[in-house]
Amino acid sequence: MLEITDIQTESNAKIIVLGIGGAGNNAVNRMIDENIGGVEFVGVNTDKQALALCKAPTLIPIGEKLTNGLGAGARPEVGEKAAEESSSELAEAIEGADMVFVTCGMGGGTGTGGAPVVARMAKEKGILTVGVVTKPFRFEAKARMKNALAGIEKLKDSVDTLIVIPNDKLLEIVDRRTTMKDALKKADIVLQQAVQGITDLINLPALINLDFADVETVMRDKGLAHIGIGSASGDDKALEAVKIAVESPLLETNIKGASHVIINISGDISLMDANDAANYVQDLTGEDANIIFGAKYDDTAEDSVQITVIATGLTDEKEIDVPGLGRRTAAAAPEAAPQQSAPQSTAIPTEPIGARIPQPKPAKDISIPTFLKNPRK
Repeated sequence: MLEITDIQTESNAKIIVLGIGGAGNNAVNRMIDENIGGVEFVGVNTDKQALALCKAPTLIPIGEKLTNGLGAGARPEVGEKAAEESSSELAEAIEGADMVFVTCGMGGGTGTGGAPVVARMAKEKGILTVGVVTKPFRFEAKARMKNALAGIEKLKDSVDTLIVIPNDKLLEIVDRRTTMKDALKKADIVLQQAVQGITDLINLPALINLDFADVETVMRDKGLAHIGIGSASGDDKALEAVKIAVESPLLETNIKGASHVIINISGDISLMDANDAANYVQDLTGEDANIIFGAKYDDTAEDSVQITVIATGLTDEKEIDVPGLGRRTAAAAPEAAPQQSAPQSTAIPTEPIGARIPQPKPAKDISIPTFLKNPRK
């Protein structure tokens, strides 16, 4: 079911992004550097020295009695207790919010332990709560991955919607000369794009407008989510852009069987462009999916488009094997994707078993989104 709405937002929703722990603070810094509008930023950490480097206007050192401001020592139980100790300060920081993003890197102490506490606090207040987190590399310590998986499960129970970005996916889009610092920046870009992709839908006026109520419909109590952003130009620009958004090479999720979807298309768009993008997504999700469509025309885009796809209510989960940790439930990668011994340059396949989807035409480097290759300065 495709729903097209033209509802003008009466007032902007109050949106707060909380970056928890070192990775969360770094993600907030990048969002501030990218000048994301209409969002309030809060930095949270047990390490006062690290917190001082966060650019957020509101900084909350948590668990000072417990940690003396020296960090959680990669122990999630310390991060959890620290957040509980500072619950009044955290509650004050999110007071009056309509939507809260909780972002962190899973596997350490402060983010892994503290994020579920903050998220649960927000959700209990009726605030639309979205988690956006990274998962550590498999080559990192076994204990770190175990902590991360446990933290993700706790956070999943504490948020309305959860987006997980596995750092291992970075190995598929970088070459051997890429430094660790530059590779991790790409993960920060995805965190930033996930937040900005959602907040821009709410805050920016458009030809076919999406408001907070639309976003809430798609994200309230929906569990795992997929978000992708794709850009393309030329005759088949909409189809190419939506494929990039759906394939989203740094996520494990796919939109097969999603119950709710937002498609937002902006740029130099035609009616046929909108039709191509919507039909492609509907072929993947099925006719029963609630698809909400938004469009923003920009005559300065010069025959190019950008498409954001947010899909929730994902049901395709399976057991994956984490070396040394046994079987864990996670968002399934597409079953049609074969095991590969080395990173490939092609896009991550997303074709669901038994479903008919449009076959991609040869396109200009659609495997890696432009924003990952050439981030804006």
